[in-house]
Amino acid sequence: MYARFFRPALVFAAVSATLSAQGSSIASQPKVRDALAFLQRVEPETLDEQARICEIPAPPFAEKNRAEYYRRRFVELGLKDVRIDSEGNVHGVRPGRSATPLLVFSAHLDTVFPAGVDTKVKRIGTVLKAPGIADDSRGLAVLLAVVRGLQESKLATAGTVIFVATVGEEGLGDLRGVRHLFEKELKGKITHFISLDGTGLGSANGAVGSNRYRVTFSAAGGHSYGQFGLVNPIHALGRAMEKIARIEVPENPKTTFNIGVIGGGTSVNSIARTATLEIDLRSVSADELAKIDASFHAAVAAAVKEENEFWATRTRNPVARVANSRTPLTAAIESVGRRPTGRVADDAPILQAVRRADAALGILTKMDASSTDSNIPISLGIPAATLRSGGDSTGNHALDEQFESTDSHRGTQRAFLALLEIVGLAPSP
Repeated sequence: MYARFFRPALVFAAVSATLSAQGSSIASQPKVRDALAFLQRVEPETLDEQARICEIPAPPFAEKNRAEYYRRRFVELGLKDVRIDSEGNVHGVRPGRSATPLLVFSAHLDTVFPAGVDTKVKRIGTVLKAPGIADDSRGLAVLLAVVRGLQESKLATAGTVIFVATVGEEGLGDLRGVRHLFEKELKGKITHFISLDGTGLGSANGAVGSNRYRVTFSAAGGHSYGQFGLVNPIHALGRAMEKIARIEVPENPKTTFNIGVIGGGTSVNSIARTATLEIDLRSVSADELAKIDASFHAAVAAAVKEENEFWATRTRNPVARVANSRTPLTAAIESVGRRPTGRVADDAPILQAVRRADAALGILTKMDASSTDSNIPISLGIPAATLRSGGDSTGNHALDEQFESTDSHRGTQRAFLALLEIVGLAPSP
């Protein structure tokens, strides 16, 4: 599909040299200044776009309707080779004078909210309220505004940009959209990657790794009174949760754990056959992630052992005693997500490009670590960063999520200028 835009081989050193040579001159170009002014003027329209996007539900693994809307917008804005790939990502190409640098400039389509959640946007002054209004409706709206700025200004770039709205960034999506880009669609072709995710004016060059598991505790199950004394999956789940909650983790490097989902059982007067929990383990350090992963596995094993041993000595019910010996409680641990850690060097050319954009707009560059689509390219050694998209937000991933839009145009301008700093302006013919 993109064959005519690519060379047979990419020389990363040459691309990096080109980036470093851009200097700080791009923001001073008259057409660039005009484009930045345009983006400030149309920020109210960008906010309207943000609200429209938010009101199109995009639950995990059900992003199709929002993807189709986004595809139409890419066509309307004049991008080339617009399509939805086999994983559900939306692509649109803006060719440069050269195939390289090849920048994928992205935001994610999906939200954490299941089908049926009311995503109608409410506005109170400068505040927009709705589930998903910030994460990542803001990034998606800014991405479209950046395309508008490029098309309105008719700026020709030295490198090529592929704008992509990805699927599967949240939850159990396990970064399936961006993995598809790097493993199949654009394997070996992407030289740089930017993700628009989050609010404010920060940036992230570190990838917070995560291991996610679903644990299923299983046993025979039975009547709560007549078969009292049977090993109980829900009790074992409780034992495991208590042990996990006591795991000690370092503040630096930041390491966290969260049991986000539990379930099981059929009725109040039945001993469950199964019980499940889903857990998210995170760290900016691969070593610390491995440590907490081992602690989690040990906690589950200890909970299973305790539940079996407790009823082996306590139950006086002969039926339960026989059933427990025949069908002891077990736990199956299934990996449901794995995000790699990594870090882009502070002096990498792609980060120098972001700093130049920040400096031109009077933004103090702040780099941190996050868990986003950028995890995949960072883990592969491909220059990448996540840019926050302006404004401010509270309640992300909660039903009372809201976006404060005061001076939000600065995030739009920064994204636009960072893109130009990465791919460069084409020399005048």
